Amino acid sequence: MAEQVRAIRTRQTILSAAAKIFEEHGYQAATISQILREAGVTKGALYFHFQSKEELAQGVLAEQDQQFVIRSSACKVQEIVDAVMLHAHRLQTDPMVRAGVRLSMDQLTQGLDRSGPFLRWSEVGLALFQEAQGQGELLPHVVPTETAGVLVGAFAGTQSMSQAICDYADLATRVSALMRHLLPSVVVPSVLASLDLSETRGATVYAEAFRPVDELVGAGGTA
Repeated sequence: MAEQVRAIRTRQTILSAAAKIFEEHGYQAATISQILREAGVTKGALYFHFQSKEELAQGVLAEQDQQFVIRSSACKVQEIVDAVMLHAHRLQTDPMVRAGVRLSMDQLTQGLDRSGPFLRWSEVGLALFQEAQGQGELLPHVVPTETAGVLVGAFAGTQSMSQAICDYADLATRVSALMRHLLPSVVVPSVLASLDLSETRGATVYAEAFRPVDELVGAGGTA
């Protein structure tokens, strides 16, 4: 058991180091030697968990989804908003997420499949838009597959613009504006009026999603 715990910690240390190096240098310029120095582990330890730089990058890309937790909402459009705003908040606060986004957005990257995050986000969006449609939350003309793709693409461009201008400092403001401009074209007015599209929504959702279970129980909630 102790060895298993150490292995898990070592893997996480390596991933965190790789995320830092990938974010600072990009995939092409980053080297295994830089990651080894940052992680403070041996080459053998690194290759035990990851066989190549590509595997390291894919590990970083996958890691950003591991703690992606959204509490279910009766209103599925609010759940969509919460997912987007939470990701914006994590981009501002989580180095692993920032590194994953840099990898996925880096068009100069060669030899790395960058499609994973876009496909996963599209799948999440599609499922939620389909549920929203089933509950009568969307306007009649909406095609969930198309709308999910538009939202993912619009968010990708918005976060890229924010990163270039001010290193994500205004991302919550920009994403709130994106939601306020995009949703009226797909959501019925009665649902639209009930949504929380505020700039602080991502931080609120994050705080709720990661509240300790005992705190929730103590407050009369359910785990």
